[in-house]
Amino acid sequence: MDINMKLYLRFLAIHIKSLMQHKVSFLLTTLGQFLISFNVFLGIYFMFQRFHRLQGYEFSEVLLCFSIVLMGFTIAETFVRGFDQFAGTIANGEFDRILLRPRNEIFLVLAGKIELSRIGRLLQAIIILFYAVTTTNITWSPDKAITLVLMIIGGSVVFGSLFVIYASICFFTLEGLEFMNILTDGGREFGMYPLDIYGKGVLKFCTYFVPYALFQYYPFLYLTGRTTNKLYMLLPVASCAFAIPTYFIWRFGVRHYKSTGS
Repeated sequence: MDINMKLYLRFLAIHIKSLMQHKVSFLLTTLGQFLISFNVFLGIYFMFQRFHRLQGYEFSEVLLCFSIVLMGFTIAETFVRGFDQFAGTIANGEFDRILLRPRNEIFLVLAGKIELSRIGRLLQAIIILFYAVTTTNITWSPDKAITLVLMIIGGSVVFGSLFVIYASICFFTLEGLEFMNILTDGGREFGMYPLDIYGKGVLKFCTYFVPYALFQYYPFLYLTGRTTNKLYMLLPVASCAFAIPTYFIWRFGVRHYKSTGS
């Protein structure tokens, strides 16, 4: 096993051991995360009780979109949390210490903060995904199962990349810019529905600027049989390329970082 992976697993074990020192607090926080996202599910449920279909999409199809986006966001928030809270890392001088350590700074920021309490939200996403998969009229096959997995991976990479961009901005502003929440939390919220319901302008933005549509909308069309173009099943892989410009934005920020002097 790669030494970095061994070290990361050791960090993960430390985080788990720390959480288990306060089991009741961990369980209550996990339950809270489950209930918060459950409210969003209830909103979708009650809307479909009233309207039954949304621009031709059925309840189970919307739940498929919702669960995939929620799962991708939650995985990113769990394991890339260090970048989401990076403003504090700079403010307290911790990033100075990170730069002095004999490991890559990206690895150390990732390993330094793992938000395992988000498992409650992940559990809900898994339950909803299971329900959606078993109730949709999709004829499942190996290629569609692979597409589903790629959608979740693509979502995790895109949301994780947005957290890294947020952290990169902190090099210049010292405080995180709230508009980034439109792309992270906002992306999770409007990603609960197929993206074409918002109009062509939003769909283009989510295709060419921040590639939500590459891991959500287009492969979803393939899953539901609205297209037979097999290239759509590979678009989540293309969405992962969003990490490349993200890395260069991060490196640009690191090069212009000025120590706090602490």
